[in-house]
Amino acid sequence: MLKEIIIENVYDFDTAHIFDCGQCFRWNNDIGVVGSYVCKATYDEEKHLLKLETNGGTKEFWQNYFDLDTDYSAIKKMLAASDPDIIPALEYGQGIRILNQDIFETIISFIVSQNNNIPRIKKCIEAICARYGEQLGEYFGEMRYSFPSAGVLAEADVCDLAELKLGYRCEYIVSAARQYLKFGAPADYDELLSYPGIGPKVANCIMLFGLHSVEAFPIDTWVKHIMNDMYGFEKNDVKGMTGFARDRFGNYAGYAQQYLFYFYREKKD
Repeated sequence: MLKEIIIENVYDFDTAHIFDCGQCFRWNNDIGVVGSYVCKATYDEEKHLLKLETNGGTKEFWQNYFDLDTDYSAIKKMLAASDPDIIPALEYGQGIRILNQDIFETIISFIVSQNNNIPRIKKCIEAICARYGEQLGEYFGEMRYSFPSAGVLAEADVCDLAELKLGYRCEYIVSAARQYLKFGAPADYDELLSYPGIGPKVANCIMLFGLHSVEAFPIDTWVKHIMNDMYGFEKNDVKGMTGFARDRFGNYAGYAQQYLFYFYREKKD
């Protein structure tokens, strides 16, 4: 059974911006699965009101998940002051918010994301959930599944995972689940790099989207293009880009990355 949760006085919010900026993979058409909760999110821009139809979770849970206690207007002002060239990106993706996502799900999701496109990432993750997650019931016309636990994926057979067309990522997924189960959630960048199959780019994605370390600045092919086009960096100068982002945007580098990434991918593709 679904319940309705209404959250008032919500600003700087757009479901398309939030769900399509590359940070999450289980939302489609404003309907998603968060842990064991299925949710449909509808935002009224005129009334600044967020309506959630969900099978669970408190108002406080969803307020935290959508990062509604963070003042994104203030963040955008600080980013604009530090670099006026970013203003078009801030305006284009004005409704982006960085979600507070489950760290284990984020680890596995971004392992799957390597050398992959977003539609296929989503398809792969849903296949993992359907095979190894718990059946939550039929909501909004589809059977929904939770994301599997580390314990379940740690026991998964690599050959069974291969049937889901995950390729070389199968062994990384099982190894990551076992490492997570043995040592607990990674606390920082270096611990993430100790995971098989996780390099600097994926580690920074997990830092930003799983640990909510908003100073992280993930650099993928799109960001390399952005940094070359806007700031003149050679596309292989990852070290220079990282230092520039740290110096220019400071503790808000992760926000800057999301606004720039979304702007370039959506508008300049």
